[in-house]
Amino acid sequence: MNKITLLLVLAASFTACKNDKTATVIPNSNSAFQVFGDSVLTVEAISVKDATEVLKTHDSIFCTITGYVTGVCQVKGCWMMLSQTEKDSSGFFVKFKDYAFFVPKDISGRKVTVKGVAYKQVTSVEELRHYAEDEGKSKLEIDAIVDPREELKFMAQGVLLKNDQL
Repeated sequence: MNKITLLLVLAASFTACKNDKTATVIPNSNSAFQVFGDSVLTVEAISVKDATEVLKTHDSIFCTITGYVTGVCQVKGCWMMLSQTEKDSSGFFVKFKDYAFFVPKDISGRKVTVKGVAYKQVTSVEELRHYAEDEGKSKLEIDAIVDPREELKFMAQGVLLKNDQL
């Protein structure tokens, strides 16, 4: 193999191995985490409850929030609900910036940390029904959605998921 061919093969392999935005495992002394999207540091994270309180007096905030996943899009993991506790169903409806990454569909009940922008927004009946369908709700539950709702939303740049399997 000549030098030019070798360089082209090396360049192609580096390009093919560039960071995939789906998941990266980062070792920690006791466990590991999966990162979806941009990296997330837990050091500055606030609770779902604290973020909710800030949004009572602000339209939006850039922040890092730690909470529990209480719902996930069952079609492809393109959104999730982030709540204060595992049993709570209120909190933030989380979408992923530029639709650039998704989360696993089986992470309900797991603790995550998200980084991005928290804000309030009115969600239409049509959109609420669409998300209920994505979540696998029954036709009866979907048909019961008849009013738009102001929701707390979060546009995540990154999600840090503790890897419980270790």
